[in-house]
Amino acid sequence: MSNHLTYYFGLCLSIQPEVSYYLGFKKISLFGINFQTPHHFISLGNILTLLNSSLQKYLKAFNRLKQGVTKYGPAPHKPVLLLSLIELIEKGLVTNNQFEVNADLVATFKENWLLLVPTMHQPDFTQPFYYLQSEKIEGQAYWKLQPNLGMQINAHIKSVTRLSETCAFGYFEPQLFLLLSDSNNRASATAMLLDTYFPHSKARFIAAKKHGEGYLHDQEDFVLNEPEAKYRSIIINTEEDIFVRNGLFKKLVPKIYNNQCSFTGMQWSSTFGHSFVDACHIVPFSQTHNDKVTNGI
Repeated sequence: MSNHLTYYFGLCLSIQPEVSYYLGFKKISLFGINFQTPHHFISLGNILTLLNSSLQKYLKAFNRLKQGVTKYGPAPHKPVLLLSLIELIEKGLVTNNQFEVNADLVATFKENWLLLVPTMHQPDFTQPFYYLQSEKIEGQAYWKLQPNLGMQINAHIKSVTRLSETCAFGYFEPQLFLLLSDSNNRASATAMLLDTYFPHSKARFIAAKKHGEGYLHDQEDFVLNEPEAKYRSIIINTEEDIFVRNGLFKKLVPKIYNNQCSFTGMQWSSTFGHSFVDACHIVPFSQTHNDKVTNGI
């Protein structure tokens, strides 16, 4: 086996273990891409050519999303969700093809919505998260949902909290996730989605991302009680806002205390970045809706 091919197998296995191949090299299948050669050898160039062909297939599908027809125009929910999923990969928040319904994803979706969508459509996260499953390539869905044990996911779930309790995670078809693990491919997919669905607001989107501005940044500042947040009007309007604020509270408060337990004084963390310390409100959230770190322990 060539060094290039050995490296490529290692890359694939580190991303998704669903790889099958024949060591005779007459046929190799990686993430649904079949490689065949009469010379029992496959070059890295051949692999990259076929991967590029697969990328174009997905970009074409992204360019033809089925959008609901409304009085405000085509529903923008699916392209906003796809941009948000790609952004989580870009930020390194998703590395294992498991997109949990958490504050990071919901806040990224809402931030991108506010930056891109000028119409009166409602920024409902639950619907595109479910209905993206209807998008297919060659009859196969490239987005699927994994329910929690004993749960069933359906289109009637309108609450993001309920969705997070029902759905373990969403995931891309392995070949697509492999492609999106490459920064150049992510850039191509992002540019295509912006050009196709948001040509008039993409400049604002790009500028905001460059300077770290937007909904997520504002919410984090509010939770951290940053001085500049006092001069902005940050209002909880929806259940999704509460979900995001609570999620950020639980994520940021342990960092403020350096993952140290307030009762035992012990510091708990893992080499993988996981925290074993939970954040709690001093004054119950139900009484004050106060998610600032000054109300956390």
